[in-house]
Parts: sequence; structure tokens; C-alpha cells
Amino acid sequence: MGILLGLLLLGHLTVDTYGRPILEVPESITGPWKGDVNIPCTYGPLQGYTQVLVKWLVQRGSDPVTIFLRDSSGDHIQQAKYQGRLHVSQKVPGDVSLQLSTLEMDDQSHYTCEVTWQTPDGNQVVRDEITELRVQKLSVSKPTVTTGSGYGFTVPQGMRISLQCQAQGSPPISYIWYKEQTNNQEPIKVATLSTLLFKPAVVADSGSYFCTAKGRVGSEQHSDVVKFVVKDSPKLLKTKTEAPTTMRHSLKATSTVKQSWDWTTDVDGYLGATSAGPGKSLPIFAIILIISLCCMVVFTMAYIMLCRKTSQQEHVYEAARVHAREANDSGDTMRVAIFASGCPSDEPASQNLGNNYSDEPCIGQEYQIIAQINGDYARLLDTVPLDYEFLATEGKTAC
Repeated sequence: MGILLGLLLLGHLTVDTYGRPILEVPESITGPWKGDVNIPCTYGPLQGYTQVLVKWLVQRGSDPVTIFLRDSSGDHIQQAKYQGRLHVSQKVPGDVSLQLSTLEMDDQSHYTCEVTWQTPDGNQVVRDEITELRVQKLSVSKPTVTTGSGYGFTVPQGMRISLQCQAQGSPPISYIWYKEQTNNQEPIKVATLSTLLFKPAVVADSGSYFCTAKGRVGSEQHSDVVKFVVKDSPKLLKTKTEAPTTMRHSLKATSTVKQSWDWTTDVDGYLGATSAGPGKSLPIFAIILIISLCCMVVFTMAYIMLCRKTSQQEHVYEAARVHAREANDSGDTMRVAIFASGCPSDEPASQNLGNNYSDEPCIGQEYQIIAQINGDYARLLDTVPLDYEFLATEGKTAC
């Protein structure tokens, strides 16, 4: 009977141990003052177990205080002190590690990672683990020099490349780059940043470089000396070699083009400037063409304006002739009497005109036109447009 109970208890412990997720958290971790730290908390995802809640708590006095909560509505930072400097991983399933930035000395405490899962039967399983965070003012470690290119420390000329100086310790960390000199001279300072940038690298940049790092705690640390080599690019040499040949061909082509324009001598210098560089000036035939088009446009506009003026005058005279002809065809007669002042005293008081003008004497400075027509005069008025007036200019002569 005792053996049976022992087997049942062992089976229960086995299921409880291996059938549910297990959190993995280190006992303690140390972070640099004013630096960043990652507190690991991971578990192996199991089929049928769904993560529904994640909590991070920090020990304040005798009771833990929740500083982070992740549920179905998202992530929530519970303490204003951690706003902008706390983050919990979620990209990798089973990783809920806590990242803290810009550590302060009072961040040192015990932190609890708590995760809740939903089981297939609808129950919830909760696991939590505690770790200790220690914050120290760390001295700067020995810096290392790296390069971001696949060429290493030997690169072709013309390439944009940088050397990185990296050290661990409590920030802020100041960096200085030096280049060694020949004949045992003192190294020269070339930069005061963690990155030494060459844009682009030239052969004269070749040499031995090293960097130093200094933090708030500890002494200044020096990196190993690295030999940086910039090689002259074969492609660049080929380009330099072919440059004189290309220039000779260009000069030959220019002289050939100039000979093809020997039909003029006044603009020979202009043509030479045109062939020397494309797009700098217009050819002479283009200028002549533009001037010709402008002249044609001016003459065309002047001709159109003159024709319109002549057409208007002819239209007035033609309208007068048409209405006069219509009056004669209908058998109507028109008599016009013109009276004007200032007539010569030796002129007869009355005249008989061939056009049936009235022989009434001239009076005042007004001109009066008296038209006498037959019974069809009303019909004639309806056919004559109101825009025309017939002025008997001959009347002035009669006066």
C-alpha cells in the first residue's frame, strides 16, 4: 500500500514538473550605474498553455510593488519612475525579460517575474521567480577597436569606412583616437568620438591607430594598436591612365566639328565654345531660326491688323451703297435740305441740284436732314439697321 501511494505521488510530481511551463531567472545580476541592464526571464512554451498575464514586481520595504503589467489590452507601466526607461520583451515566444536603462543606485532591489497561463481545461497556472539586481559604479574596461566593413582593416581607396572604439563601464565614457607617428614621435590626436570616420579613405590615411576610454570610475584605458591600410584602387589607376587618351580623342573630335563649320568666319570663336562643352550655348543656326520666326510673327500681326481696319471701312461704304440701291429700286425719292451758317454772300440763295437737294437757304450752325418719302417710307425704315446713319456730305459743298 505504501509503495502504491509513493508511485502516485511521484507521478503527480512528474506531471507538475514536466507538464507545465517553468520560468528561468538568474539568482542575481549586476548592472552599471547610469548604464543599461537586462534581467532575463524565460520559459519554454508548451502546447495548450496560453500566456494571459505578465507581471514584474519590485520589492519596496516589506511588500512587492507592481511596476509592469501585460494583459490582453497591452503593456502598462505602473510606476512613473520607470516611464521611458522600462521595456519587456515580447518578440520571442517565452521571453519576458525586463530591460532597464539609465540605472540609478536606488534601482538596486529584488525583482519578481510572474507569468500566468490558461490551460486547456480552462484553469489558470501562475509561476513566479525572484532575482536580485545590483547596481555598481563600474570602471571602464579595456576598449576594443572594430570596423563595420567586410574588408577588415585593409580597404581600397575611395571607400567610406569607420573605426569603432567600444568599452564597458558606467557612463558617460569619453573616447579619444590617436594616430602613431614615425621616429618615436608623440601620437597625434585625430578624433574625440567613439567613431573614427573616413569619408572617403585615401592612401594618406594609412597608419597605426589606437583609442582610449575614460569613465567616471577608474583610470583611462587604452586599446590595442591596429594597423589601418588604404590601398590604391586598380580601377582608379586605370581611369587615370586612360584620361589623357580620352582627352586627345575629345580634342580631335572638337577640331573635326570645327572644320565642318568653316562656312563662316565671324562666329568661329562662338562655334569653338559651343563644341567645347555640350549645353553651354546655342548653335548659330538655332539663333538664326529663332530670329526669323520672331520677325514672321511680327509681320503677320501687322498685316492682320491692317486688313481688319480696311475691311471695316469697306463694310461701311458697302452698307451705304446697298441701302441707297434699295431705295432707288422701290421707287422712293429722298430730298435733303442742308442749312448751314457762314455761307458766302455772293453765292445764290438757292440752287437746283441734280440729286434733288432742296434749295432752302442756310441758317445757323445746325445741319438738318429732311427726308420726304412716299407711303412706303415706314417699310424702308424697318429694313435699315439702326447702327448706320446717312450723312449727306455733299450738302456742305452745296452750302
